[in-house]
Order: sequence, then structure tokens, then C-alpha cells
Amino acid sequence: MKLNIAILFGGNSVEHEISVISALQAFSNIDTDKYICYPVYIAKDGTMWSGDGFSDIEKYKDIPALLKKGHKVFMARDGEYVFLRTLSGKKLFRQKQIRIDCAFPIVHGLNVEDGTIQGYLHMLDIPYVGCDILSSALGMDKYVSKSVLREHGVPVLPCVHVYRDEYFDNTDDVTAKIEQLAYPVIIKPVDLGSSVGISVAHNKDELKTSLDLAFTFSGRIMAEPCVTDIQEINCSVLGDIHGAEASECEEPLNAGEILSYTDKYMSGGTKSGAKDGSSGMASLSRRIPANITDELRTQIRETAVKAFAALGCSGIVRIDFIVDKSKGEFYLNEVNTIPGSLAFYLWEPLGLKYKDLLTKLIGTALRTYREKKELTTSFETNVLSVSGLSGAKK
Repeated sequence: MKLNIAILFGGNSVEHEISVISALQAFSNIDTDKYICYPVYIAKDGTMWSGDGFSDIEKYKDIPALLKKGHKVFMARDGEYVFLRTLSGKKLFRQKQIRIDCAFPIVHGLNVEDGTIQGYLHMLDIPYVGCDILSSALGMDKYVSKSVLREHGVPVLPCVHVYRDEYFDNTDDVTAKIEQLAYPVIIKPVDLGSSVGISVAHNKDELKTSLDLAFTFSGRIMAEPCVTDIQEINCSVLGDIHGAEASECEEPLNAGEILSYTDKYMSGGTKSGAKDGSSGMASLSRRIPANITDELRTQIRETAVKAFAALGCSGIVRIDFIVDKSKGEFYLNEVNTIPGSLAFYLWEPLGLKYKDLLTKLIGTALRTYREKKELTTSFETNVLSVSGLSGAKK
């Protein structure tokens, strides 16, 4: 019997549109002999929608028109199962309600990828693909994740962490602290992806501009030394706590000091979310395999798996590294717990097709859920039967 999969995407995130592309790529490549997929689009106001047309990327060129033809939906547990239902009570895909066997969140960025949607699914007690609440939150927070990784011996650059109020109340002190890293420095929000709000500062004037930019997107930023003789290398990891493996390494090709949002999504190739998987992150100009030595390839792949385990990840992640060619050293840059295009293009060179990758991810989610159900999460108590309870702490 086929399993019903709810693919959740969108959300209140600056990476909303990229999530749509990634999710509908997966929708078009999933094994329809094993699964029936239902699109669940999360609008920027947090409402959830589904219906005919929500799996068609072309419809998202006019989202208001799409929503007029759709249904507001919600997921709810009823007894042993979780169902997808409409708020209006009308039928969805010609059914009164749809039992969901597994949720597949394909979301990017703050307010969704950071453990928010994972917490929602955890509360529903439904199997879901990918990292759990904690590892999702760690992966989204660049500063905290690097602190954890540093403790596990993973090479990361030194950094300075700053809150918005700290900066505006003590601008000179914060500037001086960052300048101890020496120019150029790279400024980035700690909790965003897709290179949003990231820029490089070569002097004090540029530093102020960079800080002002980053603080428009987040209340916390971090500063790091900017590696100038840089080579960017990305590697995906697939697995769970029982074991993980690394993909082929890629080398993104871009003209600037950092890979920008435009480099990733708006330059070259079609952005239509085509069924052949040629859009989104998959269309980025890249070299696969990366132009690195066999020794460095082995080191990066081993470090990626080590980082995956240190953060307690599950499913598929993409880990971005930078190589300082002048020093012959490499550093982990960031962890993407739900990578754009699910990083399928890094697995195909190793013989794992996109359809099979999606099947493996769903299988891992179902196994993880079964193992979790074997744990004791509550126990019976008679505390509430005690007389004289006032609801106030004594």
C-alpha cells in the first residue's frame, strides 16, 4: 500500500521562494509507485494551504490567485493517526480528510528550518524527514553550531558575536572588538541562509555599512576573518545516528568574495522548478567533483560526517567549507540542515538518483520514529488527585 506524504514548504522566511522551488523539485521526483504526495504550502502569514495546482511551480507566479482556488488546511491528530483537513470542512483532493503517514518539510531559513516546524511535527507525533528540533536549531544558529563543533575538534574560524542592542548602545566598543580580527572581515546574521544579509568589510566605514545591513535581518550577528585566497567546497551528508556517509565534493564557481543570493538562485539556468531538477541550487555554476587533491577530499568528507554526528543530525544536510589556499588549511563554514534542492546533485555522481535519495530519506524518518516510540515519554501519576490543590506554588 502506498504511503501518504505531506510535503511542507514556504513559511515566514526570507528564503520562502527558494523553499517552493526545492519542494516542488522533490514533488516531481518522488517515487509514485511507493508514495502519494500532498503539497502543503505555508504562506508568509503562517496559514497552510493545499489543493489542485499547489504542486505546479507556474501557479506560484501569482500566489494570490492560487490561494483563491485553494483550501486552508491544518494537520491534526485523531486517535492513532494524523490527518490533513480543510478548515472549511470541504473535501480536499476529493477526500473528506487525508491520513498522513509521514511529513516531509522542505523549508529554508528562520522561522521554519530552525526547529520551528520540527517542533510542530514533533507535537503532532508524526514521522518527519530530516533533523530533529535540537539539531535543526543548532544548524540554523551559525554561532552556537560553531561553538559546538569547535568543542568536537572541527576546524572553524574565530568569530565575534554581537547583539543588536549591544552594537547600537556601544558602537565604538563593538567596532573595536571586531577590528581585532583584522580586515577584511565578513559580517553575517547568525540565523539566516542563502547568503542573505552577508557582506564583506575592508575598513571601518564598510564595517558600519555591513553591520547595519546584517542587523536589518537579525538581532544577532557574527563577524569572522574573511579568507581572501579562498576556495569554496561543499559536501552533503546522508544518514542518522546509526551511521552517515558523505557525498561527492563540489566547488561553487562565482566571481565575488562570497557566494551571493543572486549567484545561488538567479544566475544561469532556468528557475522554473523543472521536473528534470535543473533549477534552484542545482543550476548554480559548479565543478563536480571539486578541483582538490584526493587527500583534501578525504579530509573534508570525513570532517563533514564528524560535524553531522556532533550536531546530532539526521536525513540530509549540506556542509559548506572554505579553503584558505595561502595557508593550505580548511574550515567548516556552515551547516544547512535542509539544503537547497536537497543537495541531490552531490549524490548523483556517486550513483544515487534523486528518486532513490528521497526514498532513503523517508525510510530513515520512519525508522527514527519507530525507535522513538520505543522510549518512555510519560508515566501515570496521581498528583492531580491530591485534594486542596490551588494552582499556586507553595
